[in-house]
Amino acid sequence: MKPGNWSQVTEFIILGFPHLQGVQAFLFLLLFLIYLTTILGNLLIFLVVFLDSRLHTPMYLFVSILSLLELGYTAATIPKMLSNLLSEKKTISFSGCLLQIYFFHSLGATECYLLTAMAYDRYLAICQPLHYPTRMTPALCVKIAVGCWLGGLAGPVAEISLVSHLPFCGPNRIQHIFCDFPPVLSLACTDTSINVLVDFVINSCKILATFLLILSSYVQIICTVLSIPSAAGKRKAFSTCASHLTVVLIFYGSILFMYVRLKKSYSLDYDRALAVVYSVLTPFLNPFIYSLRNKEIKEAVTRQLKRMGILK
Repeated sequence: MKPGNWSQVTEFIILGFPHLQGVQAFLFLLLFLIYLTTILGNLLIFLVVFLDSRLHTPMYLFVSILSLLELGYTAATIPKMLSNLLSEKKTISFSGCLLQIYFFHSLGATECYLLTAMAYDRYLAICQPLHYPTRMTPALCVKIAVGCWLGGLAGPVAEISLVSHLPFCGPNRIQHIFCDFPPVLSLACTDTSINVLVDFVINSCKILATFLLILSSYVQIICTVLSIPSAAGKRKAFSTCASHLTVVLIFYGSILFMYVRLKKSYSLDYDRALAVVYSVLTPFLNPFIYSLRNKEIKEAVTRQLKRMGILK
């Protein structure tokens, strides 16, 4: 299209789940309760780890950072989703859409890096226990955490820059539950093959590389655990990383299918369902996975509640 023959779109309409228009109030209530539980659960874990000196170890430091990360990760999309469920005008400005994409992807990338760091921590603790205290020092934990955040925040900059220079001349209806690269690129009034390729390469490097590093860590962890002679020792070793592995499988199981692909034609309902898993359900389940399967966190929560006088 020649310059001057189009007008730039200034806002998008987020369609969400168009087939569920009759149950918007129910969906709002359900999503609101999930979001409220997500906030309270992750905030509880963060505060318990922060307040309880017995949990001031590398593993729980990473768990607390993950909980804090989930608060920002869900804040990037769910409040706008809740607003759209109650509003007749389900719009978002062009700049607001790009900001939502940026924060969602940057915090998602940070989670990938943090989950990888947590896998490395478990690898050192189980496979090299004698060297663990000298290698995984508090200073190194802080450096790793800062590196995860900085790497995540820098991740989507190139993609956002490319999208911001695309011409959008209508339609402006996003076939998704929030702003994301694939549905937004499908609305551009020009060829987006370069954007799709860049998006694929960056996501492949980011998601596949971290997933393979996590997988490699757990292969070595499993080999080490299987060599432990006692059944009790095996159970204890597995229990320390079962929660983390569960989170990894849920999170990566959805984002691998969503973002590591080149084709532009895909099932919209399929993508919406996957988006619910990694943007809503995973942050919602994390506090339950880490608290219900972790004896030390449950004991720490009990100690804090007794200290506050809520329990006797």
